[in-house]
Amino acid sequence: MSALRIGVCGNGTVGGGTIELLRSQEALLSARAGRELLLTRVGARRDREDCPTGDVPVHRDLLEVARAEDVDVVVESIGGTTLAKDIVETALRSGKSVVTANKALIAEHGNELLALAEECGSSLLCEAAVAGAVPILKALRDGMAANTVSELSGIINGTGNFILTEMGAHQRPFDEVLAEAQALGYAEADPTFDVEGTDAAHKLSILAAMAFSTPLNFSAVFCEGISAVTPADIQFADELGYRIKHLGIAKRHADGIELRVHPTLLPKDSLLANVDGVLNAVRLQGHAAGETVYSGAGAGRLPTASAVVADIVDLARAGANSVHCLGVPVSNLESAPTLPMEAVTSAWYLRMQAEDRPGVMSQLANCLSAEGISIEALIQKPPKGAAATVPVVVLTNSAREDALRRAVTAISALPGMTHPHCIRIESAN
Repeated sequence: MSALRIGVCGNGTVGGGTIELLRSQEALLSARAGRELLLTRVGARRDREDCPTGDVPVHRDLLEVARAEDVDVVVESIGGTTLAKDIVETALRSGKSVVTANKALIAEHGNELLALAEECGSSLLCEAAVAGAVPILKALRDGMAANTVSELSGIINGTGNFILTEMGAHQRPFDEVLAEAQALGYAEADPTFDVEGTDAAHKLSILAAMAFSTPLNFSAVFCEGISAVTPADIQFADELGYRIKHLGIAKRHADGIELRVHPTLLPKDSLLANVDGVLNAVRLQGHAAGETVYSGAGAGRLPTASAVVADIVDLARAGANSVHCLGVPVSNLESAPTLPMEAVTSAWYLRMQAEDRPGVMSQLANCLSAEGISIEALIQKPPKGAAATVPVVVLTNSAREDALRRAVTAISALPGMTHPHCIRIESAN
């Protein structure tokens, strides 16, 4: 077969890593792909010493790469959803396939871009958009092809996982660990997408679409970040046999799909509870395979580039055949309703301050009981010095979100009781 000619748009972390792997692993990649993988064009706004391109032409206008006649596959690695979208659309309309690591682009515009790819007889792949080097999309598309997947959950943002790991290991406050994550390059100058869950929600929408063969539905993902989690929460969770992780969770039920991202208490002995630092991990539940777990580096120059190049190899092997990103053609995707959060059921962790006087605990229990919620565990610390209030932590049994919220409103109205801080509990992860 003739060489597969590749144009890379962007020479930053992901693009630079992709260029490095294409050049350094040239012989191995050609053998595994069954044809030569040839870098023919690079689009970059400026040159970088850590990303040598040799004699490959470099274009300042990145759209020139998307239109070039000597390019078969365009790698989009500039990020964002404006110019990146223009590059992808231009490449597809020019008869090229596209590989991207851009989770925001796929989550927000993937339905139209995947339809365009099929219309143009091309492919649009995005393994690197979710969990970096972890081949989770290939696992869903290929390895789990015989399975009906009922649920998935994962630690899919390394920044948040690093922060929670450090807070728990050293009892450090959120703001302090966030500053360290920024200094280490794990968090952006504006860390909002990472710590408030948007990044994980982008990834979850891609995972859910592939797992359940439904259209991408980023706008339906419930999203809650980690900025309200305190060292005290992590310590109380530890006393009760749990660890706190920031999870993306998708579950399919007969009446709809749960799509949610939020801090979660997990039993200490569960696999995801023991994934620390900047690592990512995803757990799948298939009717035939049962539980499978995939873990590895969720970001970084070469780990993410590894996933980009894996997609390029898939395209090289496919030849003139299209590779369907979500495992099936867009026309075969089946829309499903998203369950409102009010209807989602989980157990709960509640932390509050209460006056140290008789009757307070029974009033709290009555508020929960009125909504059909029972207490599974309770911690009440003794007062420190002359303090008028004490910390109280309650674990509940499984309850619908709307019932829990009504109970929390009633608890907040009790004299001498602060508004509870609530975190969901997942026992099967």
